[in-house]
Amino acid sequence: MPRPPEPEPEPVEEPLEAPRESLNPALQEALQYADHVRGADAPALAAEISSLDKAKDGPPERRLYLALALMHTRQPADTARALGLTQRVLEDGALAALHPLARLLEERLLQQRRLEEQLDRQSRQLREAQQRNEQLSERLEAMRTLERSLNAPR
Repeated sequence: MPRPPEPEPEPVEEPLEAPRESLNPALQEALQYADHVRGADAPALAAEISSLDKAKDGPPERRLYLALALMHTRQPADTARALGLTQRVLEDGALAALHPLARLLEERLLQQRRLEEQLDRQSRQLREAQQRNEQLSERLEAMRTLERSLNAPR
């Protein structure tokens, strides 16, 4: 009896190679800052945002740092503000070294904004459904009261 042919092994994809040159210092600082604010608690994050907000004349990288801090508050207004700051970084040719991180951040913020909008829609739908449910319960109770009054002995 002939043996069935053995399946050919699937080609193994090579992992992406990391760039051979070292990271740009500005990009490396931004990544370290992102890691710093990622682990910050709410009061520390608020203090960080406040200090970055006050430093209006600071380095242009400050906009990206502020966006990185704002994205961790999980507030829709802060998400929109962080997105605006990130887009300003992308428009600034002097910050070209930070553009890859800014593009990644922009994509993440757009996704976060879509999710926040979806959550808002679902919350609104839930409130409306609860209101309808309460109205129907009230009507049902009114009908039961009417039924009891009609069935009551005279």
